[in-house]
Amino acid sequence: MPNLRKPQASKYSPATRERAVRLVLEQGENYRHEFQAIRAIAGQFGMHPNTLKSWVRMARVEAGELPASPDTRDLEIAELKRENAELAQTVEILKRATTFFARECDPLPPMSAGSSSNTEPTSESHRSVES
Repeated sequence: MPNLRKPQASKYSPATRERAVRLVLEQGENYRHEFQAIRAIAGQFGMHPNTLKSWVRMARVEAGELPASPDTRDLEIAELKRENAELAQTVEILKRATTFFARECDPLPPMSAGSSSNTEPTSESHRSVES
């Protein structure tokens, strides 16, 4: 069954919200844990601590102190993995190019198979065994 309830209007004015969040951000360091500050300040305003906690989180996201959501972090990690794979592929291409150009610039030409000096004794010893 779909939820037919209308969204509930906030009990608290935007000014109250801003003031409560500002108090947590300013006075949070006076507490051992941030949630202790949230609990104390929420009590002063007569609101549930989780309400104030979510407002503080949204304020930190808007200020750029926290990522918007874990999904944002996952997207960033996926992008970095793609970039890492691309860089690894680039490194492999550069290694191959270095090998290619090193061979091209080698002053000693590669020896051909027919001019090898150690093929003749092997073939002679092979003939002597067959005879």
